[in-house]
Amino acid sequence: MISFHFLTLFPEIFPPVLSASMLGKAASRGLLAFKVHSIREHAKDKHRTVDESPYGGGEGMLLRVDVLHAAWMHVVPEKTPNIRTILLSPQGPKFTAEKAKSLAQFEEIVFVCGHYEGVDERFIELCVDEELSIGDYVLTGGELPAMVIADAVARWVPGVIGKEGSVSKDSLEGNLLKYPHYTRPAEFQGLKVPEILTSGNHAAIEKWRFSQAVLRTRLKRPDLYEAYEAELRKTGKKP
Repeated sequence: MISFHFLTLFPEIFPPVLSASMLGKAASRGLLAFKVHSIREHAKDKHRTVDESPYGGGEGMLLRVDVLHAAWMHVVPEKTPNIRTILLSPQGPKFTAEKAKSLAQFEEIVFVCGHYEGVDERFIELCVDEELSIGDYVLTGGELPAMVIADAVARWVPGVIGKEGSVSKDSLEGNLLKYPHYTRPAEFQGLKVPEILTSGNHAAIEKWRFSQAVLRTRLKRPDLYEAYEAELRKTGKKP
């Protein structure tokens, strides 16, 4: 069981995604918990102000440290090794499949969804364990990246994915993309399913699938293929 907390100015964004498909089913079975917390509820004044202009001038507004800290303390009254606080930020390293697997070891993950120009640096120093980005571009806020990461992490929670072992065969595992898939009909607009897949020879099928995974990784993601080759060299194997 893992609990995902989302600190956000826009709590209405989350329910349609978190209650649907695999995530919704896993939550209903008690394998995951999603808790959305409004930052604005912890504002200090009657106008529920959450942002201020930065000291020293500059463009945009910053989320206030006192408001953010109060919201975070509501979720994390005491830091423990089983709780991870993540700020979604373009300044963080890129989120990866390996990071998803490692985050699944925590009991609770707190996502801080920033907005405006950013957050007061003191909040990062006091509360944030790490910053993460889902790519080299800027979004309106951290809500979408938080849900992306939660979805990827949830797949590594035991029982969330139906077939045991299917997660370990996903694209990117072992620095390889996944092999091509086919289903009925056997022929469509002149394109046929490769004969090997209907041969019933499971050993040959696995060999074909592996070779296709290597080939499409080399063609589509040469960066991943380089990492795959590097791992092979470490073990003394040939690509």
